[in-house]
Amino acid sequence: MWKKPPTRFTACFYKADMTISLDGKLVVAISSRALFDFEEENEVFEQADDTAYMRLQLERLDAPAKPGVAFSLVQKLLAFNTGASQKVEVVILSRNDPVSGLRVMKSAAHYALPIIRCAFTRGEPPWRYLKPLRANLFLSTHLSDVRAALEADVPAAQVYPQSAHASDAHPTEVRIAFDGDAVLFSDEAERVYQSHGLNAFQQHEMDKVALPLADGPFKPLLVALHRLQQAATPQMRIRTALVTARSAPAHERAIRTLMNWNIEVDEAMFLGGLDKGEFLREFEPDFFFDDQTGHIESAARHVPSGHVASGIRN
Repeated sequence: MWKKPPTRFTACFYKADMTISLDGKLVVAISSRALFDFEEENEVFEQADDTAYMRLQLERLDAPAKPGVAFSLVQKLLAFNTGASQKVEVVILSRNDPVSGLRVMKSAAHYALPIIRCAFTRGEPPWRYLKPLRANLFLSTHLSDVRAALEADVPAAQVYPQSAHASDAHPTEVRIAFDGDAVLFSDEAERVYQSHGLNAFQQHEMDKVALPLADGPFKPLLVALHRLQQAATPQMRIRTALVTARSAPAHERAIRTLMNWNIEVDEAMFLGGLDKGEFLREFEPDFFFDDQTGHIESAARHVPSGHVASGIRN
C-alpha cells in the first residue's frame, strides 16, 4: 500500500517485561484492511498518494471504521478470553503509518475488541514480526506479505476484501472451513493430479491410503484450534469443516491423516469437483481457507474467504 518509508517501524507493544509471554496462546496477526473496511480510504491511496490517505484517516480519526471481512473471526476468537484465562491474542500487523494506525486502534476500542498490541510499518513488510509474535495465523490483503509468511512457515492467507461477511447466526461458535490439499495437507497428491490426471490421483491415494499425508501449511493452525477447542465452554466453542474437491475413494486417506494427527473435524465434505460456494453458504463459516483462487472467488460470494498461496497451483 505504501511507498518507501522514511520511518521503518513503529509498535505499540508493552514495555519489555520478562513475565509477559505469548507462549501457549492462539496468536492471530491481522492487517488493518482485513479487520476493518478501509476500501474507500484505500481508493484514495490508489488514486493519489500516501499523504492524501494519511490526511483522510486523520480527518476520520474519531469515526470508527466499519467491520471488515475477518472481523467476526477475530471478535469470536477473542470471546474465548476470560479474566482468569487469556487463551487468544490478536495483534494488528499493518503496512499503515502510525498516524493512520491511531484510527485502527480507536476503531478496535469502539467495538470493545481487547487488542493491545500492534505494529505499523508504513510500507515495510510487516511479516518479519510474525516469528517474535509466535503467530499461528496471519491475515492480510497483501499477497506478497502472505507469500513471505508462508515461506517462513507461518499459516497465512490473502483476505479478499470484497468477500461476503460472516453470518450472525452462530454467536457462540467460531466456524472455520479448510480445503485439504496444499492447505491442511501437503500438495503431494495435487501434484499427481496436475501431472497425470484424476485416475492417477485416485489410484495414488488408494495405494497410499494407510500412509498419512505430509503436513500442509495450515496444520499448525488446526492444531492450535484443536487445543482451543478442548478449552471450549458453553459460552464459546469451535466448529471446523474440511471442504475438499476430493471424492471417494480418495476421501479415506484424508480422514486417516486427521486420525493420525489425533485431530477431529466436525464436518467433512468431499465434493468431487462440485462448486464449494453453495456448500460453504450453508455451513456459514467465519472464515474459509483454500489454495485455489477459483474456489476462493466462488466462496467469497457467500462467506469470508482467504487465498492460501501455497502448493503447485501457486
